[in-house]
Amino acid sequence: MVDVSEFVNKRFVKSDSIVSRSIAGEVILVPIRKTAAEVNGVYTLNEVAARIWELIDGERTVEQIQSCILEEFEVTPKDAERDLAEFLMQLLKVEAVKEI
Repeated sequence: MVDVSEFVNKRFVKSDSIVSRSIAGEVILVPIRKTAAEVNGVYTLNEVAARIWELIDGERTVEQIQSCILEEFEVTPKDAERDLAEFLMQLLKVEAVKEI
């Protein structure tokens, strides 16, 4: 399990190598690569993940993003913390975001 405390004061920006599109009410992340062989796939975000993606702007800290999620969704602080940390780790792994 990933601990969000290692991220709380960090800020992230979206990578230029990922574009997001809203299609039929779903947010989809599409990697931009030079060749089709370099694309590892597209990513469909659920409602909470889409909101986190929207909140990643380089201005908000992870702690501020977590606060927004707690205010906007019916989720326990522990679940929000765990899910946010895991989602950030996934975004970092596919190079969709980078720390500033």
